[in-house]
Amino acid sequence: MGNILDHISGPADLKQLSLTESKQLAAEIREFLLHHISKTGGHLSSNLGVVELTIALHQVFDTPTDQIVWDVGHQAYVHKILTGRRDRFDTLRQKDGLSGFPKMEESPYDAFNTGHATTSISAAYGIAKARDVLGKTYEVVAVIGDGSMTGGMAYEAMNNAGKDKTKLIIILNDNEMSISRNVGSMSSHLNRLRTRRSYLLGKRGIRRAAEKFPVLRPAYAAVNFVKNKAKYLFVKGILFEELGFTYLGPVDGHDIHDLTQVLQQAKAVNGPVVVHVKTVKGKGYTPAERNAARYHGVSAFEVETGDALCENQESWSDVLGEELTWMARRDPRVVAVTAAMPQGTGLDKLAKHMPQRLYDVGIAEEHAVTFAAGMAKAGLRPVVAIYSSFLQRSYDQILHDVCLPRLPVILAIDRSGVVGEDGETHQGIFDIAYLSHMPGLTIMAPSGKEELRDMLQFAYRLEKPVAIRYPKGAVPSRPEAAQAKIELGKSRVVCEGAQVAIVAVGCCLEEALKAARQMKQEGALPTVVDARFVSPIDKALLEKLLRTHSLLITIEDGVYRGGFGMQVAALANQIGAACSVRCLSFPNQFLAQDSRRHILEEYGISAEGIIKAWKEKNEQTLGS
Repeated sequence: MGNILDHISGPADLKQLSLTESKQLAAEIREFLLHHISKTGGHLSSNLGVVELTIALHQVFDTPTDQIVWDVGHQAYVHKILTGRRDRFDTLRQKDGLSGFPKMEESPYDAFNTGHATTSISAAYGIAKARDVLGKTYEVVAVIGDGSMTGGMAYEAMNNAGKDKTKLIIILNDNEMSISRNVGSMSSHLNRLRTRRSYLLGKRGIRRAAEKFPVLRPAYAAVNFVKNKAKYLFVKGILFEELGFTYLGPVDGHDIHDLTQVLQQAKAVNGPVVVHVKTVKGKGYTPAERNAARYHGVSAFEVETGDALCENQESWSDVLGEELTWMARRDPRVVAVTAAMPQGTGLDKLAKHMPQRLYDVGIAEEHAVTFAAGMAKAGLRPVVAIYSSFLQRSYDQILHDVCLPRLPVILAIDRSGVVGEDGETHQGIFDIAYLSHMPGLTIMAPSGKEELRDMLQFAYRLEKPVAIRYPKGAVPSRPEAAQAKIELGKSRVVCEGAQVAIVAVGCCLEEALKAARQMKQEGALPTVVDARFVSPIDKALLEKLLRTHSLLITIEDGVYRGGFGMQVAALANQIGAACSVRCLSFPNQFLAQDSRRHILEEYGISAEGIIKAWKEKNEQTLGS
């Protein structure tokens, strides 16, 4: 039969395949994914689980005219492979390469930019409404996982779309439960019955007759009442039916024949439809099937064993999980809350020892924060661990439900700063800017694991709203930091110097120390400061530095506007300091995908950037 994948240049080629060829293509795609993702890293198990579904979607729908919106989009690799991007797959998540998520700028087949969960139905509904307003007839499909369906935004969109009766197809990709064959067979029969043209026309005709002849209305109402009550006993997916959607399924998400059949049935419905598809996350690769969470997002790994190629180092998330477990053992009031990320945030350690103290609320960040606020109000001491880019969703809840009533909620902000290969949708560079102006919120940034532990203990004792931000990756050890007690709004002077002061936020201290060592070799003796606090800033120390040094350099892994450096520059202007202030931070823009190291170097948030700023100041001084 030969290699089929090599002959697929676009969705049109898929429509020519037989069922046997489609099955072989699915096997070839899984081999392709394992070969490439094992080298580049990326989202593995989610893509292995949607191979047949993606093939069926492109066989039934006419993309890119028909619009497919992928929720989150981390499962869209197969979609990219089948829409003309296979030859570039070795550039996945690399600088100037293929994005790990759908991206409209990358291909007309990517209907909407996604990267965060629960957005697909709202976006697809908006596209469908625009289609109707403009008098067009293409299909609109949203593909959303059962995990994303835990987010409230998905139901807000469904409530709106169901009431409006807009023609829209939602594919619910359910990879949590196995498929029951007898239920599936009965569902297939009901699907065929309920979507037959004669059934739909007959149903409409009876309704219209009742509307036209008032005498028939009581009988129609009685029959309709009994039918609707019977639904609760016999119809699966009644929640979707009550929201105004026709429910089809469940269907085996790895059976291409059944998938194409049900998708054709969905197209025949002139209104909103939910197609319930059951898949196995990690399908076809035993390690991923056994531990889908571990292989959700992976670095380079050995295909034969599933082992990571890079050495596993202690991470910031590991330290949080360990310290929080220690705290919980000593105080029954300490609990943790996360939004579908217990493993990613290190809270799986707490879950292992005290599962009753961890609350995973699903992909519902807004709810997570207000839920924690309620806990704090009633006497518990909640720690909310969420990735920086996802915490953006909870802005109002942090401001209104935590800061306004001054509740002792601790926000553990994971993946702050540059995340890297996941690109624009996941960079955690905005948290300082969107949190630092909130009244009463203390924001800290540890430079190593000792400070992270001490800051958690300090936040616990403070009994006020606190945010602690830290990056992704390996955590350095700084034993000397533990010798300096954490005090509210106070920085730590790492080494005293003259002329030049370098004030570093959190993990940027490593770059400040590297620069200081090089500057010493060139005859300078800089002062190096670990800022520790982003809000409130250490005004007393900063004013002293501004009055006694000729150059003050701030370095942070966040945007300038609203960031730490901007606060220092404003303070310098306020006191009329003659000291020059150079702020090493990101411009107010989205950062493209690349390695964390390369991004920091490109924007000068590095030892080299500090040295450059110092030498430029020296040249200006000599020139004057």
